[in-house]
Amino acid sequence: MKNRKHRQGRQAIMVVIVVALIGMIWSIYEQFSPSVSAELTVPPIKETEMPQQISQRYKIVIDAGHGGKDPGAEGVSGNHERAYTLALSKKVFDLLQQEPMFEAYMTRTDDTFVDLEDRNKFAHDLDADALVSIHGNTYTDPDVSGTETYYYGDDSIPFAHEVHEHLVEAAGFRDRGVRKEGWKILTDSNIPAILLEVGFLTNPSDETNMLSESHQDRTAQGIVNGIQDYFTDRED
Repeated sequence: MKNRKHRQGRQAIMVVIVVALIGMIWSIYEQFSPSVSAELTVPPIKETEMPQQISQRYKIVIDAGHGGKDPGAEGVSGNHERAYTLALSKKVFDLLQQEPMFEAYMTRTDDTFVDLEDRNKFAHDLDADALVSIHGNTYTDPDVSGTETYYYGDDSIPFAHEVHEHLVEAAGFRDRGVRKEGWKILTDSNIPAILLEVGFLTNPSDETNMLSESHQDRTAQGIVNGIQDYFTDRED
């Protein structure tokens, strides 16, 4: 009889211990389960951002004026226009290549002579959207300074004004305006075509700036900004 009561007492103690252990386990679970749950929660999947759609890629031909046997203007320092136009044109080309909306081309990529007819034919065969011919100006009076932009066809007027505005701001020279002129590179073109006279190589101040790397970088960016604004406005 005594042994039986002893067994019952032990069983009762075991039940209390088991219940206590279950309570402790449950308490621990409730304490840590939120953090565990949080760690295992899969974050919502973000929708993939689609790149901005390009409605059209515009073909732009950059024409480095003169070249080869045609040196162009001789600057105050003795440097020739053909070298300046090529250096600046390459910078414009490189910047345009970075813009998804453009395909850039050059009529010459080194110091070679290209006929004016061949420059226009190159643009026409490409079915280009615009042609930009880059030059450095000259005059007998070394005090004459400033930036000019030329066009011929009426369809080139908005393009000329847009690029000229940005070019003048970037170059920092006197604004000599947008003018109509019958240069062959313009008259033989059936697409918007402009000729940029960035500054006067015969003016000491203009030339010093034009031959500097930093000025060419700013000028090239200004030209590209003008081209970009013109074609962006067309899409609106």
